[in-house]
Amino acid sequence: MNMSHSSPDVAPEADVLVVGAGLAGLVATHELVKAGRSVHVLDQENRNNLGGQAFWSLGGLFFVDSPEQRRLGIKDSYDLALQDWLGSAGFDRDDEDHWARQWAQAYVRFAATEKRDYLRELGLRVTPLVGWAERGGGLAHGHGNSVPRFHLTWGTGPEVVRVFAEPVLEAERRGLVQFSFRHQVDELIVADDAVVGVRGTALEDTDLERGRASSRNKVGEFEFRAKAVIVASGGIGHNHELIRRNWPAERLGPCPETLISGVPAHVDGRMLGITEAAGGAIVNRDRMWHYTEGIVNWDPIWPDHAIRIIPGPSSMWFDANGKRLPAPCFPGFDTTTTMKEILKSGYDYSWFVLTQSIIEKEFALSGSEQNPDITGKDLKLTLKSRVAKGAPGPVEAFKQHGVDFVVADTLRELVDGMNKIARGPQLDYDDLERQIIARDRELSNKYTKDSQLMAITNARRYFGDKAGRVAKPHRILDPAAGPLIAVRLNILTRKTLGGLQTDLDSQVIKPDGTAFPGLYAAGEVAGFGGGGVHGYNALEGTFLGGCIFSGRAAGRALAAKLA
Repeated sequence: MNMSHSSPDVAPEADVLVVGAGLAGLVATHELVKAGRSVHVLDQENRNNLGGQAFWSLGGLFFVDSPEQRRLGIKDSYDLALQDWLGSAGFDRDDEDHWARQWAQAYVRFAATEKRDYLRELGLRVTPLVGWAERGGGLAHGHGNSVPRFHLTWGTGPEVVRVFAEPVLEAERRGLVQFSFRHQVDELIVADDAVVGVRGTALEDTDLERGRASSRNKVGEFEFRAKAVIVASGGIGHNHELIRRNWPAERLGPCPETLISGVPAHVDGRMLGITEAAGGAIVNRDRMWHYTEGIVNWDPIWPDHAIRIIPGPSSMWFDANGKRLPAPCFPGFDTTTTMKEILKSGYDYSWFVLTQSIIEKEFALSGSEQNPDITGKDLKLTLKSRVAKGAPGPVEAFKQHGVDFVVADTLRELVDGMNKIARGPQLDYDDLERQIIARDRELSNKYTKDSQLMAITNARRYFGDKAGRVAKPHRILDPAAGPLIAVRLNILTRKTLGGLQTDLDSQVIKPDGTAFPGLYAAGEVAGFGGGGVHGYNALEGTFLGGCIFSGRAAGRALAAKLA
């Protein structure tokens, strides 16, 4: 495409412009073309990045009362799931949470009814074992999943992208969809109080592989018009400056000095400010979802590339000062409370201490590229890597090459290694040993006062955890379970829980509470719906689902309105 600085690039008018070719944008486009509407999709990255951040995900999906749950003896229901959602969300803002509360009820109902069939009709399948993520804060009415609900896509994130990308690409071949890659939107065009198009910068072409940071060199300008615009541009996960500006220090503690990025560089949050400047309302800016179990990728794709450990419940967790974290700050239980506890130490990192027996059974890594067996839908490799002795290949690679890992035969050697990579205080060997021995003594009986050991026993009552995710309880200092392993855990940036406020049709709301004609938003830029459907906490498996549900709502609403 020949573009110059003086002559803006102009395309034939489509029914709808979609800003962002990630999952939410693809879902909205899919729904529009099913209804025969024409769609023009713009993205600042190249075609290799189709599907956006969803491609890199583990593909976790939140279903309620699914056949997979029922086969495992899990009794779930809409009422129980809504209780968990509302207890986790903690909605407490009348205006900013007005639409978020309605989105929460609608999304949980979707997860309990149509969601699984909707995806199966597109060809998506899930694995038979259901994971138990965000087990919560210890009270039935509070944060956390009462039952396992994390359904892992067979094919992980690339498969979630594929089932929507394929029909959209077929529509492109039929002329219903046009893509403009390397088109960075700088402005929403507003006329007669309605959004009627976009203006922006055409960026130089690139053939970079997916996820690589690309240039922002300008080669032209563009202006496109349509009957409506859907903003589906993602969140702020790689924009550390914006994260720091909105960080809720009064609620979580000081913003970490060291942040590592769980999303590519193009997840920059630009469209939030652009949409706000046009007249859209942003709510719940201070709500965000970052992980406490981040490790530096030894084989990075994007700048500051980080991976999250998805842990089972058995590793001992210590703050930077070497103090064991209190309940409910156990691996996989309560992310926000654990974040607060870690930052309360005065430092921005923490430690896992575990054994080889634990890492083999309990460590999984986030990301499609870290799970080649499931991503590749290779059943033979999956059985070999998940059932055979030893840690899965990608986990073992991090153990050997990752800068955050220490492996030793004795606790003395382990502590020495931890002190070499500590960014803060030197750990006291005697104090760490005392805490570990105290925990190990509790294993003399089948019962205990140690809340973490109680949680492990509870987890092993669920077949899915006992079979594939939770190691048999053992003493950390038992040489037969060794070697000993320590992992320095960093704060990993990931998701935006606030964003553009939208009604249940995904139409953007103005600050005065009225709907903004011609403007819609879906996915993370809209707080996954309503400007913050998760409230303060996420139940996991809900981010992809939020992109799907909000993108579907936008596409269907506009398809009907433009009929």
